[in-house]
This record gives sequence, structure tokens and C-alpha cells, in this order.
Amino acid sequence: MKIKRRHKFEPEVATASLNDIMFFLLLFFLIVATFANPHVIRLFLPKANSSQTVTKKQITLSITKKKLYYIDAKPVLYQDLESELSQLKSKLPDVTIVVRADASLSIQDLVDVLQIGSNQDIKMILATDKKGE
Repeated sequence: MKIKRRHKFEPEVATASLNDIMFFLLLFFLIVATFANPHVIRLFLPKANSSQTVTKKQITLSITKKKLYYIDAKPVLYQDLESELSQLKSKLPDVTIVVRADASLSIQDLVDVLQIGSNQDIKMILATDKKGE
């Protein structure tokens, strides 16, 4: 004797919670992406009307408002800055140093750093933000 089922079984995939999972994954990756760049030192740069791009090999010299100096992401004491820059000049003779100084620093602090670069015959460029940002 053959027994027939009244309802045919149809497999289903519940996708109601996938929207929530995708939202949390997107949020997670957006938050992680902001921390992914380890060479970022938070500074408020001075404003300028125009900007210039550099295509040669460049090294970033960051100066925080507490007068902490960083070559790329490596902390350097002010006393050791001249020797570090001379080592960079000997390794990369055509190097350009991008100076990222906090806007709250005095002009004398910036001039002191630029004078060190001038003594070493290193091309230095001051990084700025565009006005209105």
C-alpha cells in the first residue's frame, strides 16, 4: 500500500538574519580600516590655498604639538634629528623630506627643523591642508 503525503517537502534557506550579519561585517571592516594605517600621526596641519605633489622618494618628518619628532613612524629625539637626517641623506641622496608640523607650533620650531635640513642640503617641503577643509 502506497501512502501519499499531503504536503510536499520543499527545502528553504532562512535569509532574514543575513542583512544584520552583513551590516555588522561592513561596520567591522570600516572601523578596522581606520586603524590599518600604522604610519599615521594625528596632526592639524596649517592651511594653504594651493598644494604641490611630490613624485620623488619622500620621507615624512612629523612634529606633534608636544614637540615629539617622528621620521615616518619612528620616534626621534630632537638632539638626534640631525644625525638621522644625515644618515637618510647618505642612503638616499635624492630624498625629499615632507615636514608635517602641527599648526599650533611656533614658527621658530619649524625654522629650527628646516635649518637642520638646509645644513644637510636636504630638500624639505611643508605639508599643509587645503583651506576650507
